[in-house]
Amino acid sequence: MATYVLVPGMCHGGWSFDPVTERLRAQGHRVIPVTLSGVAERSHLLTGGVNLDTHIRDVTALLEAEGVEDAVLVGHSYGGMVITGAAGRAPGRAGALVYLDAVVPSDGDSCWSLVRDEERRWYADVDETGYAVRTLPFFDPRATPHPIASVLQPLRLTGDLSHVRRRDYVYAARWDGESPSTVFHDRLRPDPAWTVHSLAGGHNLMRDTPDELVRILLDAA
Repeated sequence: MATYVLVPGMCHGGWSFDPVTERLRAQGHRVIPVTLSGVAERSHLLTGGVNLDTHIRDVTALLEAEGVEDAVLVGHSYGGMVITGAAGRAPGRAGALVYLDAVVPSDGDSCWSLVRDEERRWYADVDETGYAVRTLPFFDPRATPHPIASVLQPLRLTGDLSHVRRRDYVYAARWDGESPSTVFHDRLRPDPAWTVHSLAGGHNLMRDTPDELVRILLDAA
């Protein structure tokens, strides 16, 4: 049986993966959904000091505490930043990476640098605290503001990712309008080091296409 560690996108908690978590657990797999510091039910931890490094530590500390080895790290949207950093810092504990309509960073990239001006305008509209990105109207009602420092901080990879045996990119083909993930899909599709998929759902693939997504996750393991 495989171990899956599920990292959500901005403003959301581990509950955003519920349809996938239920299906994977029903097949006997170990599934650990993560809620990052300062977000959702952990919003009480939100301070100006919560950044990308904090979120990477959230995941690496969990891997260590749970004794996880050869995990499939799954990152949705902003979560692609986190799983990349965690894989670099915990090489014995991450065996595969799956990016769900996510950003795919290299060393020195930030989420801010990888997205379009449209997303940057959203990030810059911080809430009254001055250090959190507001939720959007169509988000899950459980969503909360997200630490802006985490999208501004560049990723510093502390090791290469040569130990990762498999990398998958899952592209959401039914965005309402132009998808900011197209640039990653088009760049990775011809790369033999990647397995690229396209699903007929919106950005929240866990909700829109859970059965198809679970099949991809099972194959990635």
